[in-house]
Amino acid sequence: MLQKTIRRLGLDTNPVIFSVSAGLTVVFVVASIAFTDTIDALFGAMSAWLLTNLGWFYILGVTTFLVFLLVLACTRYGRVRLGASDSKPEYGTMTWFAMLFAAGIGTILMFWGVAEPISHFANPPQGGVEPRSVEAAEQAMGYTLYHFGLHTWTIFTLPALAFAYFIYKRGLPVRVSSIFHPFLGDQINGPIGRAIDILAVMGTLFGVAVSLGLGTLQITSGLSALFGTPESKTVQTIIIASITAIAVVSVALGLDKGVRRLSNINIVMAIGLLVFVMATGAPLYLMRGIIESVGIYASWLVPLSFWNDTFNHTGWQGDWTVFYWAWTITWSPFVGIFIARISKGRTIREFIFGVLGLPTAFTIVWFSVFGLSAFNIQMDGPGGLVREVVEQNDIPGALFAFLENYPLTTLVSGFAVVIVAIFFTTSSDSASLVVDMLCSGTENAGPVRQRVFWAVTEGVVAATLLVATGQSGLDALSEVIIVVGLPFFVMGFLMMIALMRALDHDCRQPRSPEIAP
Repeated sequence: MLQKTIRRLGLDTNPVIFSVSAGLTVVFVVASIAFTDTIDALFGAMSAWLLTNLGWFYILGVTTFLVFLLVLACTRYGRVRLGASDSKPEYGTMTWFAMLFAAGIGTILMFWGVAEPISHFANPPQGGVEPRSVEAAEQAMGYTLYHFGLHTWTIFTLPALAFAYFIYKRGLPVRVSSIFHPFLGDQINGPIGRAIDILAVMGTLFGVAVSLGLGTLQITSGLSALFGTPESKTVQTIIIASITAIAVVSVALGLDKGVRRLSNINIVMAIGLLVFVMATGAPLYLMRGIIESVGIYASWLVPLSFWNDTFNHTGWQGDWTVFYWAWTITWSPFVGIFIARISKGRTIREFIFGVLGLPTAFTIVWFSVFGLSAFNIQMDGPGGLVREVVEQNDIPGALFAFLENYPLTTLVSGFAVVIVAIFFTTSSDSASLVVDMLCSGTENAGPVRQRVFWAVTEGVVAATLLVATGQSGLDALSEVIIVVGLPFFVMGFLMMIALMRALDHDCRQPRSPEIAP
């Protein structure tokens, strides 16, 4: 009956993966609306337990993944090409960077570019440092770059590499279960494989929903600053519906016509905002600061990679680092498949260093410009950012409070709202394309109605997390994502083992995989 219904609707998908994923999503939405307090309490209790007992596992996991990737790139396996030995990359380096950046971390930079540095500047994570001091500024930059540099991109790179290898080298279906072929064999097409794929679809939906939720909070704050629009749940719902509508149009156009064009436009606009802040702020101060930030990041990288707040146990790490890692890893299957899709033809070494290095370099520049400019405003300028962002707890409004210190405030703030909206649109439409792939098992675009269904579903889940909970939006988003992220960390360790087994096995064969010269 189910298969007939799927065919009647004209959907090109696995009926079990599609129907179970859709059914679980509906159950979550209905339960969240009908039993708001119970759902809030459940996720609150689960996330609190995880933060207390397994926060160290999240920290260890990402650092382990990073070390694994760097070592792998330097071995003989780094010359293996992700595709046939004579295949060439489909996209040029700049377009490749724009697409993976827009789908991966562009949303995060807009939301946290000012908010995180100024938050740590006002409240240094580690004790013994005077708030709002030069030492506090250095510590704030160290933590911020740790959160958004190599470690964040490691979470995307590991599954992306595994997908690219098993899909383009071994010719397996475009599903998360394909990565576990060395363990499961043909059972990836059975119940265990389908369970893995359903988990990946659900994680992607929730991860992207959190991103849409954060974007909605920021856009709401921007509209409030520009037009006095109330920051109500009604307005948030309207914004999510608007972003979803734009994403529906883009996802209907497909990867090249929709996602690619939006990504290129978005990265140009983001760079334009970056240049504006540099040119109209303190250019010489920022140029010196960018260079110094590289040194700060290098000196803090190793200690923070293993720091677990063991002695003070303030709970700070759970609110920041663990939340970031859990959030990022839930949508890593979607970003991973998307990056794999646009990276076919590159060698493993080129892939790892490119996906880790290019976005991290841009991240250092971005946070240096916005973070150091925020410090300059607070320490040597009119001030007020700590009061508005930290004391009044207006994290989503940080960027717009920051832009009030620059010329053409209204125009530039409106420009920033558009950038945020497009970034979140590209995240939504990219995720819809990928979820469609996960359900169909092929990288070919499925029917338009199928892709539209997932775009709308992401919007509904985001609205549910923001509007149907009794908590503040940011608290609700963080609690849910910390819980959802745990199984993906376990999967990450299994991915490393599976990839090494496959590489070792295949490279022992006489002709496969061919190693690029």
